[in-house]
Parts: sequence; structure tokens; C-alpha cells
Amino acid sequence: MELSRVLYVDDDPDLRSMAELALATIGGLEVTLCADGAQAPILARVSQAQMVLLDVVMPGLDGPGTLAALRADDFTASLPVLFVTAKDTDAERAELLALGAVGVITKPLDLMGMAAQVKAIWAGR
Repeated sequence: MELSRVLYVDDDPDLRSMAELALATIGGLEVTLCADGAQAPILARVSQAQMVLLDVVMPGLDGPGTLAALRADDFTASLPVLFVTAKDTDAERAELLALGAVGVITKPLDLMGMAAQVKAIWAGR
């Protein structure tokens, strides 16, 4: 099955806009935007997202907490989650993958290549 619908969760409105540009306009994906982790499980259900792109550092429910909430919901428990982070260290990447993420992409976002990167991770999951 080809990836067509993603949920992008980030508290930064500018980054949400940039991700929408990269994923929808350039990448041709249907993108639902979410401003906080608490709403992510609900929006994942409503949008029928196939993959969740999740910022690691957010106020309130952070990325790892949001992943736990997604896993606790029967409908979203098996959704592939891709973390988005500004910390690009091997230790951070290993920690996020150990939580159950299918991949990690780093900020600043590569607008021209982001959709291809996400689709490649989807294909290889």
C-alpha cells in the first residue's frame, strides 16, 4: 500500500506550515496538522492517518508521551511513527527508535527532500 495520508504533530506553527508545504505541495501527500500531543490520537483516528510524524520536544505531552498515548489506543496502536527532532545524535536516534519509532528525521526540515525521505521510511518499515 502506498503512503497517502500523514499526521504531522508539532507545537511550532511555522514548522507545521513548512511540513505541510514539503509533504502536501511538493510530496503530494494528504496532511493533517496537529499542534499538540494530546490531540494527536484523536486526529490520527479522524484523518485515518497511515503514518504520524511527531516532534520530540513539545510543551505538555511531548513526543515520547504522545507515542505512548498512540500505542494505548487500539485504533492507533500500530500506526508507524516517525520522530522529528533537532537533536541529531546517535544516542538520541537510538533512544527514539527503541521507543518504537520507525525512523527519525532531523530539523531543519529539508523541504525538497522531506516527502521522499518519509516515503522511503514508509516503504522500508
